[in-house]
Amino acid sequence: MTGTQQVWLTQEAYERLKQELAVLLAQRSGQGASTGSGLVEDRDPDTFDDQSFTEQRDREQRIRKLQETLQYAVVGEEPPDDGIAEPGMVLTVRFADEPDTETFLLADPEQHDTRGDIESCSPSSPLGMALSGAKQGEQRQYRLPDGRVMTVSMVRAVPYGHHVQQA
Repeated sequence: MTGTQQVWLTQEAYERLKQELAVLLAQRSGQGASTGSGLVEDRDPDTFDDQSFTEQRDREQRIRKLQETLQYAVVGEEPPDDGIAEPGMVLTVRFADEPDTETFLLADPEQHDTRGDIESCSPSSPLGMALSGAKQGEQRQYRLPDGRVMTVSMVRAVPYGHHVQQA
């Protein structure tokens, strides 16, 4: 995430992420580093194999991401229903010259609890970055992994929860 971007979470998603953070912090503190901080950077690299070091580094990165997510969380509220594509909004889009539309939630999959009722698209993905800030009728372009450029049109953006009523 960048800056102070708000993250819209359901109460269930917030609790799940908070619990995951607690487990990771407990794992970290249970490793008994001589400095007591538990940070990978404080460890003697000669006392850990590469796999342990990698696992600790990955855990520290996950802890930082969870702390940032929870710090900027807006829990139990919806983003404004202003028709602008932003995290927490359900977007309906049309790709290139396709006649059909596709609908998805603009959110990191771990940050919502939709129980499988809708696909999600990360705001940090190429598509998510291209659509962020788009209004109804706007066209945006983004680069596919194979280097081609794809055009996508914003059809509609509504807060999660409203998409069922308006579908």
